[in-house]
Amino acid sequence: MGMKAAIFGASGYAGGELVRLIDGHPSIDVTHLAANTAAGKALGEVHPHLDGGDRVLQAFDADAGAPDVAFLALPHGASAPLAAELVAGGSLVVDLGADHRFADAADYEKAYATTPPHPDQLGEWTFGLPELVDVSAASRIAVPGCYPTATTLALAPLIGAGVVSPDGVVVDALSGVTGAGRSATPATTFGAIAESVKAYGVGTHRHRPEMEHATARITGVKPSIVFTPHLVPMQRGLLSTIYATLTDGSKLDDVVGALEDAYAAAPFVKVGTESPQTRWVVGSNTCLIGAFVDEPTGTAVVVSAIDNLVKGAAGQAVQCANIASGLDETAGLSTVGWMP
Repeated sequence: MGMKAAIFGASGYAGGELVRLIDGHPSIDVTHLAANTAAGKALGEVHPHLDGGDRVLQAFDADAGAPDVAFLALPHGASAPLAAELVAGGSLVVDLGADHRFADAADYEKAYATTPPHPDQLGEWTFGLPELVDVSAASRIAVPGCYPTATTLALAPLIGAGVVSPDGVVVDALSGVTGAGRSATPATTFGAIAESVKAYGVGTHRHRPEMEHATARITGVKPSIVFTPHLVPMQRGLLSTIYATLTDGSKLDDVVGALEDAYAAAPFVKVGTESPQTRWVVGSNTCLIGAFVDEPTGTAVVVSAIDNLVKGAAGQAVQCANIASGLDETAGLSTVGWMP
């Protein structure tokens, strides 16, 4: 028996990915699965593609059996009370939700228009972007959202190295429909998304403050970002294109060099001068970054591709748990996508 893992929110898309990844993990075993409205159902009823379909989803108030690590794949606002109990019980807690991503209550309120559940605890959570933040000694980890993951990995090293200006950064990003979660809405039905692409949350999306906050935590410099997300008719995958003004004297070699220096020892980030495609990363925990310069305007153009359910959620959570538990960072995770 390896480390014991509890997954809360196991019926959702990210929760299902956690089950899939940890079931194949060499050192962590799933010992507790919990869901909210799906409590009492067999795993196979909500995730028929997974093995062990006879495992029953428990209610959130069920005894999790003092897990070594607890993963919280829950909606906004639902993680904090459960996280407090699990932390008090001595578990490593990895929160995939938004309740603990901000270190400052004012930034949280700016993003979510409400006060954080436990404002006094925000600074005690480590931001779970392990390529740029040390999570090795963390006992509570807040994994960033999918858009901030792809964007911050591409942008933060450039701002940190002074290669681009932090002012007036533009981010255009596209995500598969699984990024909206499993709960059906009129906007995410097949009839609404097929044969169409749409921008949403223009100027208001809550991931923009998270991108700015994350970059500031990592580099000490807070950028100003214009962010427009788009919903595209595919199941999974996320592509973020970042436009930032080059500082005086900076060239393509400087852009590529800053990214390569940042990720020289990172097994899940690959840098090049080719435009990545989402199909190349689906199913993997890899982030592919392609760097370009638009010479006439002096603009760095950086394209970042991830699987929104893996590197953008469940895979990054497992990666963080691996590091914090002293395991191989890559354990249970793939660096190779499913499609050519």
